[in-house]
Amino acid sequence: MNDTTLTFIGGGNMASSLIGGLIADGWDPARIRVADSDSERLQQLSQRFPIATTTSNSDAADHTDIIVLAVKPQVMQAVARELADIVAQQQPLVISIAAGIPASALGNWLGQSTAIVRTMPNTPAMVQSGATALYANEHVSEDQRSIAESILRAVGVAIWVEDEEQMHAVTALSGSGPAYFFLFMEALQAAGQELGLPEKTARLLALQTAFGAAKMALESNEDAATLRHQVTSPGGTTEHAIRTFQEGALEALVSKALLAAAKRSRELATEFGTDS
Repeated sequence: MNDTTLTFIGGGNMASSLIGGLIADGWDPARIRVADSDSERLQQLSQRFPIATTTSNSDAADHTDIIVLAVKPQVMQAVARELADIVAQQQPLVISIAAGIPASALGNWLGQSTAIVRTMPNTPAMVQSGATALYANEHVSEDQRSIAESILRAVGVAIWVEDEEQMHAVTALSGSGPAYFFLFMEALQAAGQELGLPEKTARLLALQTAFGAAKMALESNEDAATLRHQVTSPGGTTEHAIRTFQEGALEALVSKALLAAAKRSRELATEFGTDS
């Protein structure tokens, strides 16, 4: 991939994370470009990475192999239409990391024959621990699928879905998911403090426990339910806590929360993914 030129349209946190992961993974920084309207942001990026930067989307996208659209959903249509002529002439692979914008809408704006990979990364990508789902339209070749996957794998796990409708569930589960865990860690810390622990002690115990549990689950061949049973002794403290969670309908509440997030994802797709 050292002969592949990669352009980011948008230089925000996710783009910065991907650039850092790609360079650490061996991508030639001389073949990475970033376009952003914020010159201060570009200066910060160029200070961190030896890459080319510009405020012109068209200049950055000209003669590139891959375009990563890393802009907010609200401005995606305008950005895509600005790049449509270049995309039509040069036929790069286009990767979108914008939430809620379906591949069909991107095809309408960029050109119906455009090879498009729509992705849903999450914020832990900023510490190379992300979880990203990818969906490819019918114009994406196997080589392009492979390179798209390698780009997103630079910041964590990358998983393909074959039905784009599943991206709403992905958004609800992993896209928004980090906030759910932050909320639970926040609640654990607060409860620990109510039980008499100092703030710093409660915080560190909550964070390390969350990290350790996730690490155990990732490294185990068992599912989460089995792991839970393995650490829940009959009649013990954990069993009493778990029973309290279940009496409060925790599982039903989680399901209700994800349904609400998926519903909002569909609303955003309608709001930002149609011609205005």
